[in-house]
Amino acid sequence: MTAHLIGRPGDTGLVLIEQPDRLPTVAWCGVVDPAVTAGDLAALGPAGLPMLPEGSHVWYGRAGLSGHRGAAEPGAWSTRFGPASLRADAGGATIEGTDKDAGLAVATDVQAMPGGLLRLRHTLTNTGSTDYHLEALDAVVPVPDHAVESLDFTGRWTRERTPQRRPVTDGLWLRENVRGKTGFDAATVLTAGTPGFGFGHGHVWGVHVAWSGNHRHRLERVAPAKNSPAVTALGGGELLLPGEVILAPGASYSTPWVYVGAADDGLDGLAARFHGFLRSTPAHPRTERPVTLNVWEAVYFDHRLPVLRELADRAAGIGVERFVLDDGWFGGRRDDRAGLGDWTVSPDVWPDGLAPIIDHVHRLGLQFGLWFEPEMVNPDSDLYRAHPGWILATAGRNPPEERHQQILDLAQPAAYAHVLEQMTAILTDHAIDYVKWDHNRDAVDAGSAVVDGRPGIHAQTTAFYRLLDELRTRFPHVEWESCASGGGRIDLEVLQRAERVWTSDQNDALARQAIQRWTAQLVPPEYLGAHVSGPESHQTRRVLPLDFRAATALFGHFGIEWDLTTATGDDLATLARWIELYRTHRRLLHTGRTVRLDSTVEDVWVHGVLAPDRSAAIVAYVQLDELAHEPPRWRIPGLSRTARYRVRRIDPAAWPVYETPTVAISGAALADIGLPGPPAAPLTVTVLLVTATSPDR
Repeated sequence: MTAHLIGRPGDTGLVLIEQPDRLPTVAWCGVVDPAVTAGDLAALGPAGLPMLPEGSHVWYGRAGLSGHRGAAEPGAWSTRFGPASLRADAGGATIEGTDKDAGLAVATDVQAMPGGLLRLRHTLTNTGSTDYHLEALDAVVPVPDHAVESLDFTGRWTRERTPQRRPVTDGLWLRENVRGKTGFDAATVLTAGTPGFGFGHGHVWGVHVAWSGNHRHRLERVAPAKNSPAVTALGGGELLLPGEVILAPGASYSTPWVYVGAADDGLDGLAARFHGFLRSTPAHPRTERPVTLNVWEAVYFDHRLPVLRELADRAAGIGVERFVLDDGWFGGRRDDRAGLGDWTVSPDVWPDGLAPIIDHVHRLGLQFGLWFEPEMVNPDSDLYRAHPGWILATAGRNPPEERHQQILDLAQPAAYAHVLEQMTAILTDHAIDYVKWDHNRDAVDAGSAVVDGRPGIHAQTTAFYRLLDELRTRFPHVEWESCASGGGRIDLEVLQRAERVWTSDQNDALARQAIQRWTAQLVPPEYLGAHVSGPESHQTRRVLPLDFRAATALFGHFGIEWDLTTATGDDLATLARWIELYRTHRRLLHTGRTVRLDSTVEDVWVHGVLAPDRSAAIVAYVQLDELAHEPPRWRIPGLSRTARYRVRRIDPAAWPVYETPTVAISGAALADIGLPGPPAAPLTVTVLLVTATSPDR
């Protein structure tokens, strides 16, 4: 049997074994070791997985493909693909198969990506003479039998990406999302690993479905046949609702890209794969991430030019570089009950247009950003009154309103054109540098008139991509932020179209510590909007120290969401020092490898970033609450063990007092022994800069 290894040494790879009468078998997936060849794996015969699992080839788990042709051809629900062609090298593979009886052809693309990931995608073509009703098509890979624990995420509004762990057991662990967008509770990265895997240790395999609509992640352990070993399959795809994709003769459907990563150095190693990929994409931000002031929590819908000018003045005075005008500038939008869909400047609020605030902001040397929610409409709007049939709806009834709004059916050409041209007019007529693109409700009962009321999420998602792609082409100088009531639309497909995400509507820094810690499993820090809130959180009503709030924002794309007109002179001076710290070190913060220490104490977290050449690091010691015992040692992982480093405290906080060593210390000693922990002080963050004084030996 011919075996093919896809993937480069040290990266994620897989081995394909050709079969004479079926699609190839994926014999193995993991970190490529040059000492282990494809022939070794073929000879050892690990429990593999069909490229597209089919019941007709004695697979007792969830099939890779599910569909039918109805009563016209009742046997077409079962497929038995035979091989047609295979082209493979270290950079990827294209596998083609056909089933003449079922009237289907399938092509699978496997690509080795920058950063060390693989990605997979199936394309199914209807070669028959009748419609084919597609129900599911997933891409899966095998993981070895010593991957016995799993980790994924759940969440809700203001508490996105909450981790949950479980053992890998026989049967199917299925995470499905039917919110019409990525979702607060999305699995995000479904990971399987060796016992007790953590941030810095263990062999791990992770999968991410790059799709901003309904989707699924799956982990399944199956005993395929008598006297055969169990096989564990990891993968996912788009979640299709009944009748959503019907392939006419000759038509094709492609799954979303399913990204697969493997690492032998724990969750940080897996995260580095995803970060490396995103940093290689054309949409990755190429300039230093500007300090951003968003005015939402300062003024909400109360737009008054003198107040906004004063906010901009104060912001510029402390080092802010971008000013974002949020919701409330357009149509009849005085609250969240009206105006969505009417993307024209409100003459009631802005009688002289937006030019007075834009010009003022630009004179201060700041960029100007503007908020939109292009996919939505309020029933109380001129747009809805003129075109009530432009929303996603089923069977002549409107879906329940959420936030007093409905979703525009962008698959309808007229609705799409309306939004595109209104946004084009605003961006053409105003000097706008940045757009915050929001999406504030889930999709339910979301049929599309384009497909006669059948489910419309697939068409809506692809239309959203087309709309954003077209606007990016028309306005290449504009940067874009993906927001969906906070972190409800964060995935690798939208991130190839945006330079920033709003990580969460949760601006409480204590809650944000966990949200940012786990969002980093997929997304590098330069994308993660992280704002210093006012003293009292608008979400939790908790009052937190300014230094703690600012230090939390330091490890993302730093910003402010605070009415600075109410800040004291001391507060502004402190905030200016934190902004200066961020601006001084953001190149390292936004290019380094994310490191997170497996904590031995519940209320102490250590995290930071490490320069790619290990010449420097910025590391934070976070104390979240009171400690039962003395602070633990402060270990700093990932440095060169043979180089020596100087350690210097760089945060401007006065408390707690913490003295760093005056001599250079080896990377081995910092990793294995560690520094004394800072004095016990709840709600504090101590930040160190670690720089090499001697090179690796």
